[in-house]
Amino acid sequence: MTSPVPDQARREFAPTGKLRAGINFSNLVLVNKDGGDGAPRGVVIEVARELARRMGVPLEIVGFESPGAVADAATTDAWDVAFIAADPARATHIEFTPAYVTIEATYLVRSASPIRTQADIDRDGVRISVSDKSAYDLFLTRSLKHAHLVRSDGTENSFMRFVSDGLDAMAGLRGMLLDYAEGDAPQYRLLDGSFTSAQQAIGTPRGRGAAASYLREFVQDMKQSGFLAQVLRTQKARGLSIAP
Repeated sequence: MTSPVPDQARREFAPTGKLRAGINFSNLVLVNKDGGDGAPRGVVIEVARELARRMGVPLEIVGFESPGAVADAATTDAWDVAFIAADPARATHIEFTPAYVTIEATYLVRSASPIRTQADIDRDGVRISVSDKSAYDLFLTRSLKHAHLVRSDGTENSFMRFVSDGLDAMAGLRGMLLDYAEGDAPQYRLLDGSFTSAQQAIGTPRGRGAAASYLREFVQDMKQSGFLAQVLRTQKARGLSIAP
């Protein structure tokens, strides 16, 4: 178990008297904006509740419609902890824990598409729909040499752009793309394998050293104690695994 939350960490975590958790509502693998009773539910909600419980403070969910919006708000005092993928491009203003879960990122294509493998993607003329400033957008921006990225705000808009503009592929997290593939089968299919894995972590604004130190301990305990495995089972999360 983690040690009691040090007073300095508690002050850094909850300067307003509550834990404000920045949540990316476009990642449907980890969170559902409306769990049926009007309240959000999902893996990140349960993790945030546990963190607030251990600190002994109320939890406030601060929702965003994209991971980029969460990251951009790091310098605006909008949240105290954020649940998004760790990426070097975000680390300037956010201090991340090690990953607690990983999610494979792959491509959705039309069933009749000549694109059959991951190796077929990075070619001249291939247009890929992607959620702007998502972890996989940041990765593909660094790694693709020939294919062209077409950015939209959020996953749903990215899918709509993929369909309406006749783009060649849509990049995304496997768990979310499965919903599109299964919902319109056999119209779409997923490519086998992955081009990267999103390292889902917890971040704090830089300058909160005591809070960041406690968060690293918290993440390690979640994985070792079985708490995180239980959350994944009860939330029936698909397409992700506990990070090593």
